[in-house]
Amino acid sequence: MSVELNHTIVHARDNRESAEFFADLLGLEITGEWGPFVAVALSNRVTLDFATIPAHTITPQHYAFLVSEEEFDAAYARIRQHGVEHYADPHRKRPGAINHHDGGHGVYFVDPAGHLMELITVPYGGRPS
Repeated sequence: MSVELNHTIVHARDNRESAEFFADLLGLEITGEWGPFVAVALSNRVTLDFATIPAHTITPQHYAFLVSEEEFDAAYARIRQHGVEHYADPHRKRPGAINHHDGGHGVYFVDPAGHLMELITVPYGGRPS
C-alpha cells in the first residue's frame, strides 16, 4: 500500500479569510466547505482544510509549497501587488526579497493566522537526478 498525505487542517482566526488569502496568492480555488472547514485543493490532490479556532490557541506552523517557475512568478507578483510582507529567509531578516538556492528561488510570507508560508521552485538539495 502506498501512503499519501490526503489533507491537513490549518488553524485560522477566520477560516474563509485564510483560505481566500492562500487561494488568491497561489491562483487556486476554494474547493469545498463542510462543518468548520474551508478547503483549498493542491495539484497533488492534497487539501488544506482551514478551520476557525480561537486566535490565542493558534500555534504558528510552517507550510512549504513546491511550485513551477511560472507559478512562482505569478504568486510573487500577487504578493507584491497586495503588499504582503515577504522575506528571503525563514528568520525574516531579509525583507522584501527572494532567495536563490539549488538553481531555484523561494520566498516566505505570513498568512492572516500567523503561519509562515514558503514557496520554492526547486526542492532543497536540488532536483532529483
